[in-house]
Amino acid sequence: MTSAEIRSGQLPPDAVRTMFDRIAPVYDLMNRVMTAGLDGRWRRLTARTVVRPGDRVLDACCGTGDLALADERAGGRVVGLDFSERMLERARRKSASIEWTRGDLLELPFEDASFEAATVGFGVRNVADLERSLRELRRVLRPGGRLGILEITEPRGLLRPFYRLWFYGVVPLLVGRLLRGGSAYSYLPASVRRFPGPADLSGLLERTGFGDVSFRLLAGGIVALHTGTAR
Repeated sequence: MTSAEIRSGQLPPDAVRTMFDRIAPVYDLMNRVMTAGLDGRWRRLTARTVVRPGDRVLDACCGTGDLALADERAGGRVVGLDFSERMLERARRKSASIEWTRGDLLELPFEDASFEAATVGFGVRNVADLERSLRELRRVLRPGGRLGILEITEPRGLLRPFYRLWFYGVVPLLVGRLLRGGSAYSYLPASVRRFPGPADLSGLLERTGFGDVSFRLLAGGIVALHTGTAR
């Protein structure tokens, strides 16, 4: 992983996997630091919005498993998938009832129409082909299945300068100096800059087979929750 790649916010798949393997030990801590502890609330909201009791649910790019756990608490029978084995090791410690699977969002190892619901928390921003990943999520959802995507975005208005100072300045500096794997958090703000805004992501969801698409901005617009229904 070169400094130029980190600044571009777009890494090849092997570099993304290596990065998440390296930061797995500090991933949960840094989520709490970067979001002032709000990330758990956002995950619970995502789960409540799309999961119904008894649903078979895919949590893709599950990381250390916090959104998968929220999906399970909402009544889902959950499969958590990630391509970082170090992340999955941490997830497995949190639940023995969730089915933890190593796999790639671009080539999901499931049959068509396998799930009633799917969630992705802070993960689609890191895939090499966003449109392909959304088509894969649509493929494994049954018609009428629900999708929830939770992702960082850039706020507008008065909050924007404070957000930029925190996210582009304080977070990379803090993590880079204090924690192993901290250079990955310089990649994070760059990846947000290049990622489609909420309206553009809504349009892409519609083009990849989802209807009833909407999004909700959270925490003054620093996070967006997109939802849609498989057509």
